[in-house]
Amino acid sequence: MLPYRPCVGIVVFNHDSLAFIGRRIDGPEHVDVTHAWQMPQGGIDAGEEPWPAALRELHEETNIRSVERLGEIAEWLSYDIPADLLGQAWNGRYCGQTQKWFAVRFTGAESEIDIAQPGGTHQAEFSAWRWEPLENIPALVVPFKHPVYERVVAEFGKFAEASA
Repeated sequence: MLPYRPCVGIVVFNHDSLAFIGRRIDGPEHVDVTHAWQMPQGGIDAGEEPWPAALRELHEETNIRSVERLGEIAEWLSYDIPADLLGQAWNGRYCGQTQKWFAVRFTGAESEIDIAQPGGTHQAEFSAWRWEPLENIPALVVPFKHPVYERVVAEFGKFAEASA
């Protein structure tokens, strides 16, 4: 049995308590335009702790550095990729992802966000982005990620309400 890929996920709230979502440029799991959105997420490097990995991934995908930490989900959340994608995603090395999720408040100016040239030299992963009510986001991601995203909404909805 294949292992899970250790990852982080980040919910970025703006001052209006909306969450950042990006439209993925590619990936074998993104088969339609409705479900091509996701929040920043990515792999944890060998020897890296989850919180620094979250900050690194956020910068590499969005160029965002100006954040304050709001919280994290205590346990790791996992999802399996569909069987027909097993050989395509992550070079066939993983059955899915296990993710440590964090919530942050964006404290910078929107001009800091740069998905075209994020993190200086990192390759762009998003073709578009927007602020969206957190509770809307599960319906915009690929269906096999719905349970994880629904749990993220349940855990971090309090941060959307806190300054709304």
